[in-house]
Amino acid sequence: MKALVVYESMYGNTERIAQAVAEGLATRMRAEVAEVGSAPAHVGDEVTLLVVGGPTHAFSMSRASTRESAAQQAAGPLVSRGRGVREWLATLSTSSAGLCSAAFDTRVAKPRLPGSAGRAVAKRLRRLGVRLAVPPCSFYVTGTQGPLAPGELERARQWGESLAASFAVPAS
Repeated sequence: MKALVVYESMYGNTERIAQAVAEGLATRMRAEVAEVGSAPAHVGDEVTLLVVGGPTHAFSMSRASTRESAAQQAAGPLVSRGRGVREWLATLSTSSAGLCSAAFDTRVAKPRLPGSAGRAVAKRLRRLGVRLAVPPCSFYVTGTQGPLAPGELERARQWGESLAASFAVPAS
């Protein structure tokens, strides 16, 4: 079994969460991490679980205009400089009827605003015919550019472990 974790990240916070999720997944299955700009356009039968995450921008997934705004606010280059998860999902194809998925996002902890990139990702994955294994999960940053709120990396690892455990084949 193999998991593919695809992420979009502006300032590196979502990237760190994706890496932690993959570490948790790797306790029970092979896990590969791909920044959305280098993610495959087709997910084949070798992938059992597709995990997709990105930052919440304007109550949903980023778009070109919100990525441009993020770039203007950044002190350095963005992690994801090209297309975002929204554009990647619009062109994604899969060949496995058994493919399962999970979605996550990063978002500002306070104030808690409505909307979620994770929920929007989950909705797009369902439209592609990919079954959701768990509800979307949000991880929190303390400000627009971060850093991650205390404990979020460990929570992401645990979420990854929990996802992997749900796919574990019982010993016979």
